[in-house]
Amino acid sequence: MTRLSVNLNAVAQLRNRRDLPWPSVTGIAKLVIEAGAAGITVHPRPDERHIRRTDVFDLSALLAADHPGIEFNIEGYPTDQFLELVETVRPHQATLVPDDPSQSTSDHGWDFAAHSDFLSAVTARLKGAGARVSLFCDPDAGVEGIARAQKTGADRIELYTGPYGACYADSAGAAHQLALMAETADAARAAGLGINAGHDLTVSNLPAFIARVAGVDEVSIGHGITADALLMGFPEAVRRYNAALGS
Repeated sequence: MTRLSVNLNAVAQLRNRRDLPWPSVTGIAKLVIEAGAAGITVHPRPDERHIRRTDVFDLSALLAADHPGIEFNIEGYPTDQFLELVETVRPHQATLVPDDPSQSTSDHGWDFAAHSDFLSAVTARLKGAGARVSLFCDPDAGVEGIARAQKTGADRIELYTGPYGACYADSAGAAHQLALMAETADAARAAGLGINAGHDLTVSNLPAFIARVAGVDEVSIGHGITADALLMGFPEAVRRYNAALGS
């Protein structure tokens, strides 16, 4: 069964428009957990334009005290500051992305050949802190890319589903992207890696993704589920996304 992790960055970004404590990041976390989310994801960036360091600690405390069975996933580029944060908070999972700090959002996976030594060292450090390590992966990484990812010692890949999400009005393009991701996912499973996915996944495109790309452990969804929550509320949005996952 594919588990749903709700990314709360968009909630934090809305809060940060004013010097006010609402919408509450921890409050929304409680709502989505009660509605059936299996995990919480955050992506703190150095400029704190959405998730702040304080949010990371507040969420960690909330989950430890009230929801110990809910997974906490922290995404980010592995700067020393990020690594120290993960070592302090000790989330269940750390997802490493090759973002420039100025990027508005993640838009590509790692070049596993170029960054093999770097990722191997970072992965070993984070696993020493008790975190499962997932590496952001292009949909067309294929067998060769997965072989390089596996050599870093990582536990999982996260398929970057942005190109698939961009095909919302292009059925042929969507089918092509699904075929690429299915090949990469097959290679990952064969290499003993778990499979996560995320970026521009929606209630509409999730069923086809889950049907075509086998063995996905977890999807991390923020923008789409937040947009839907503006219309129907977070609890109902979570229920609909879980239904789209077949949960």
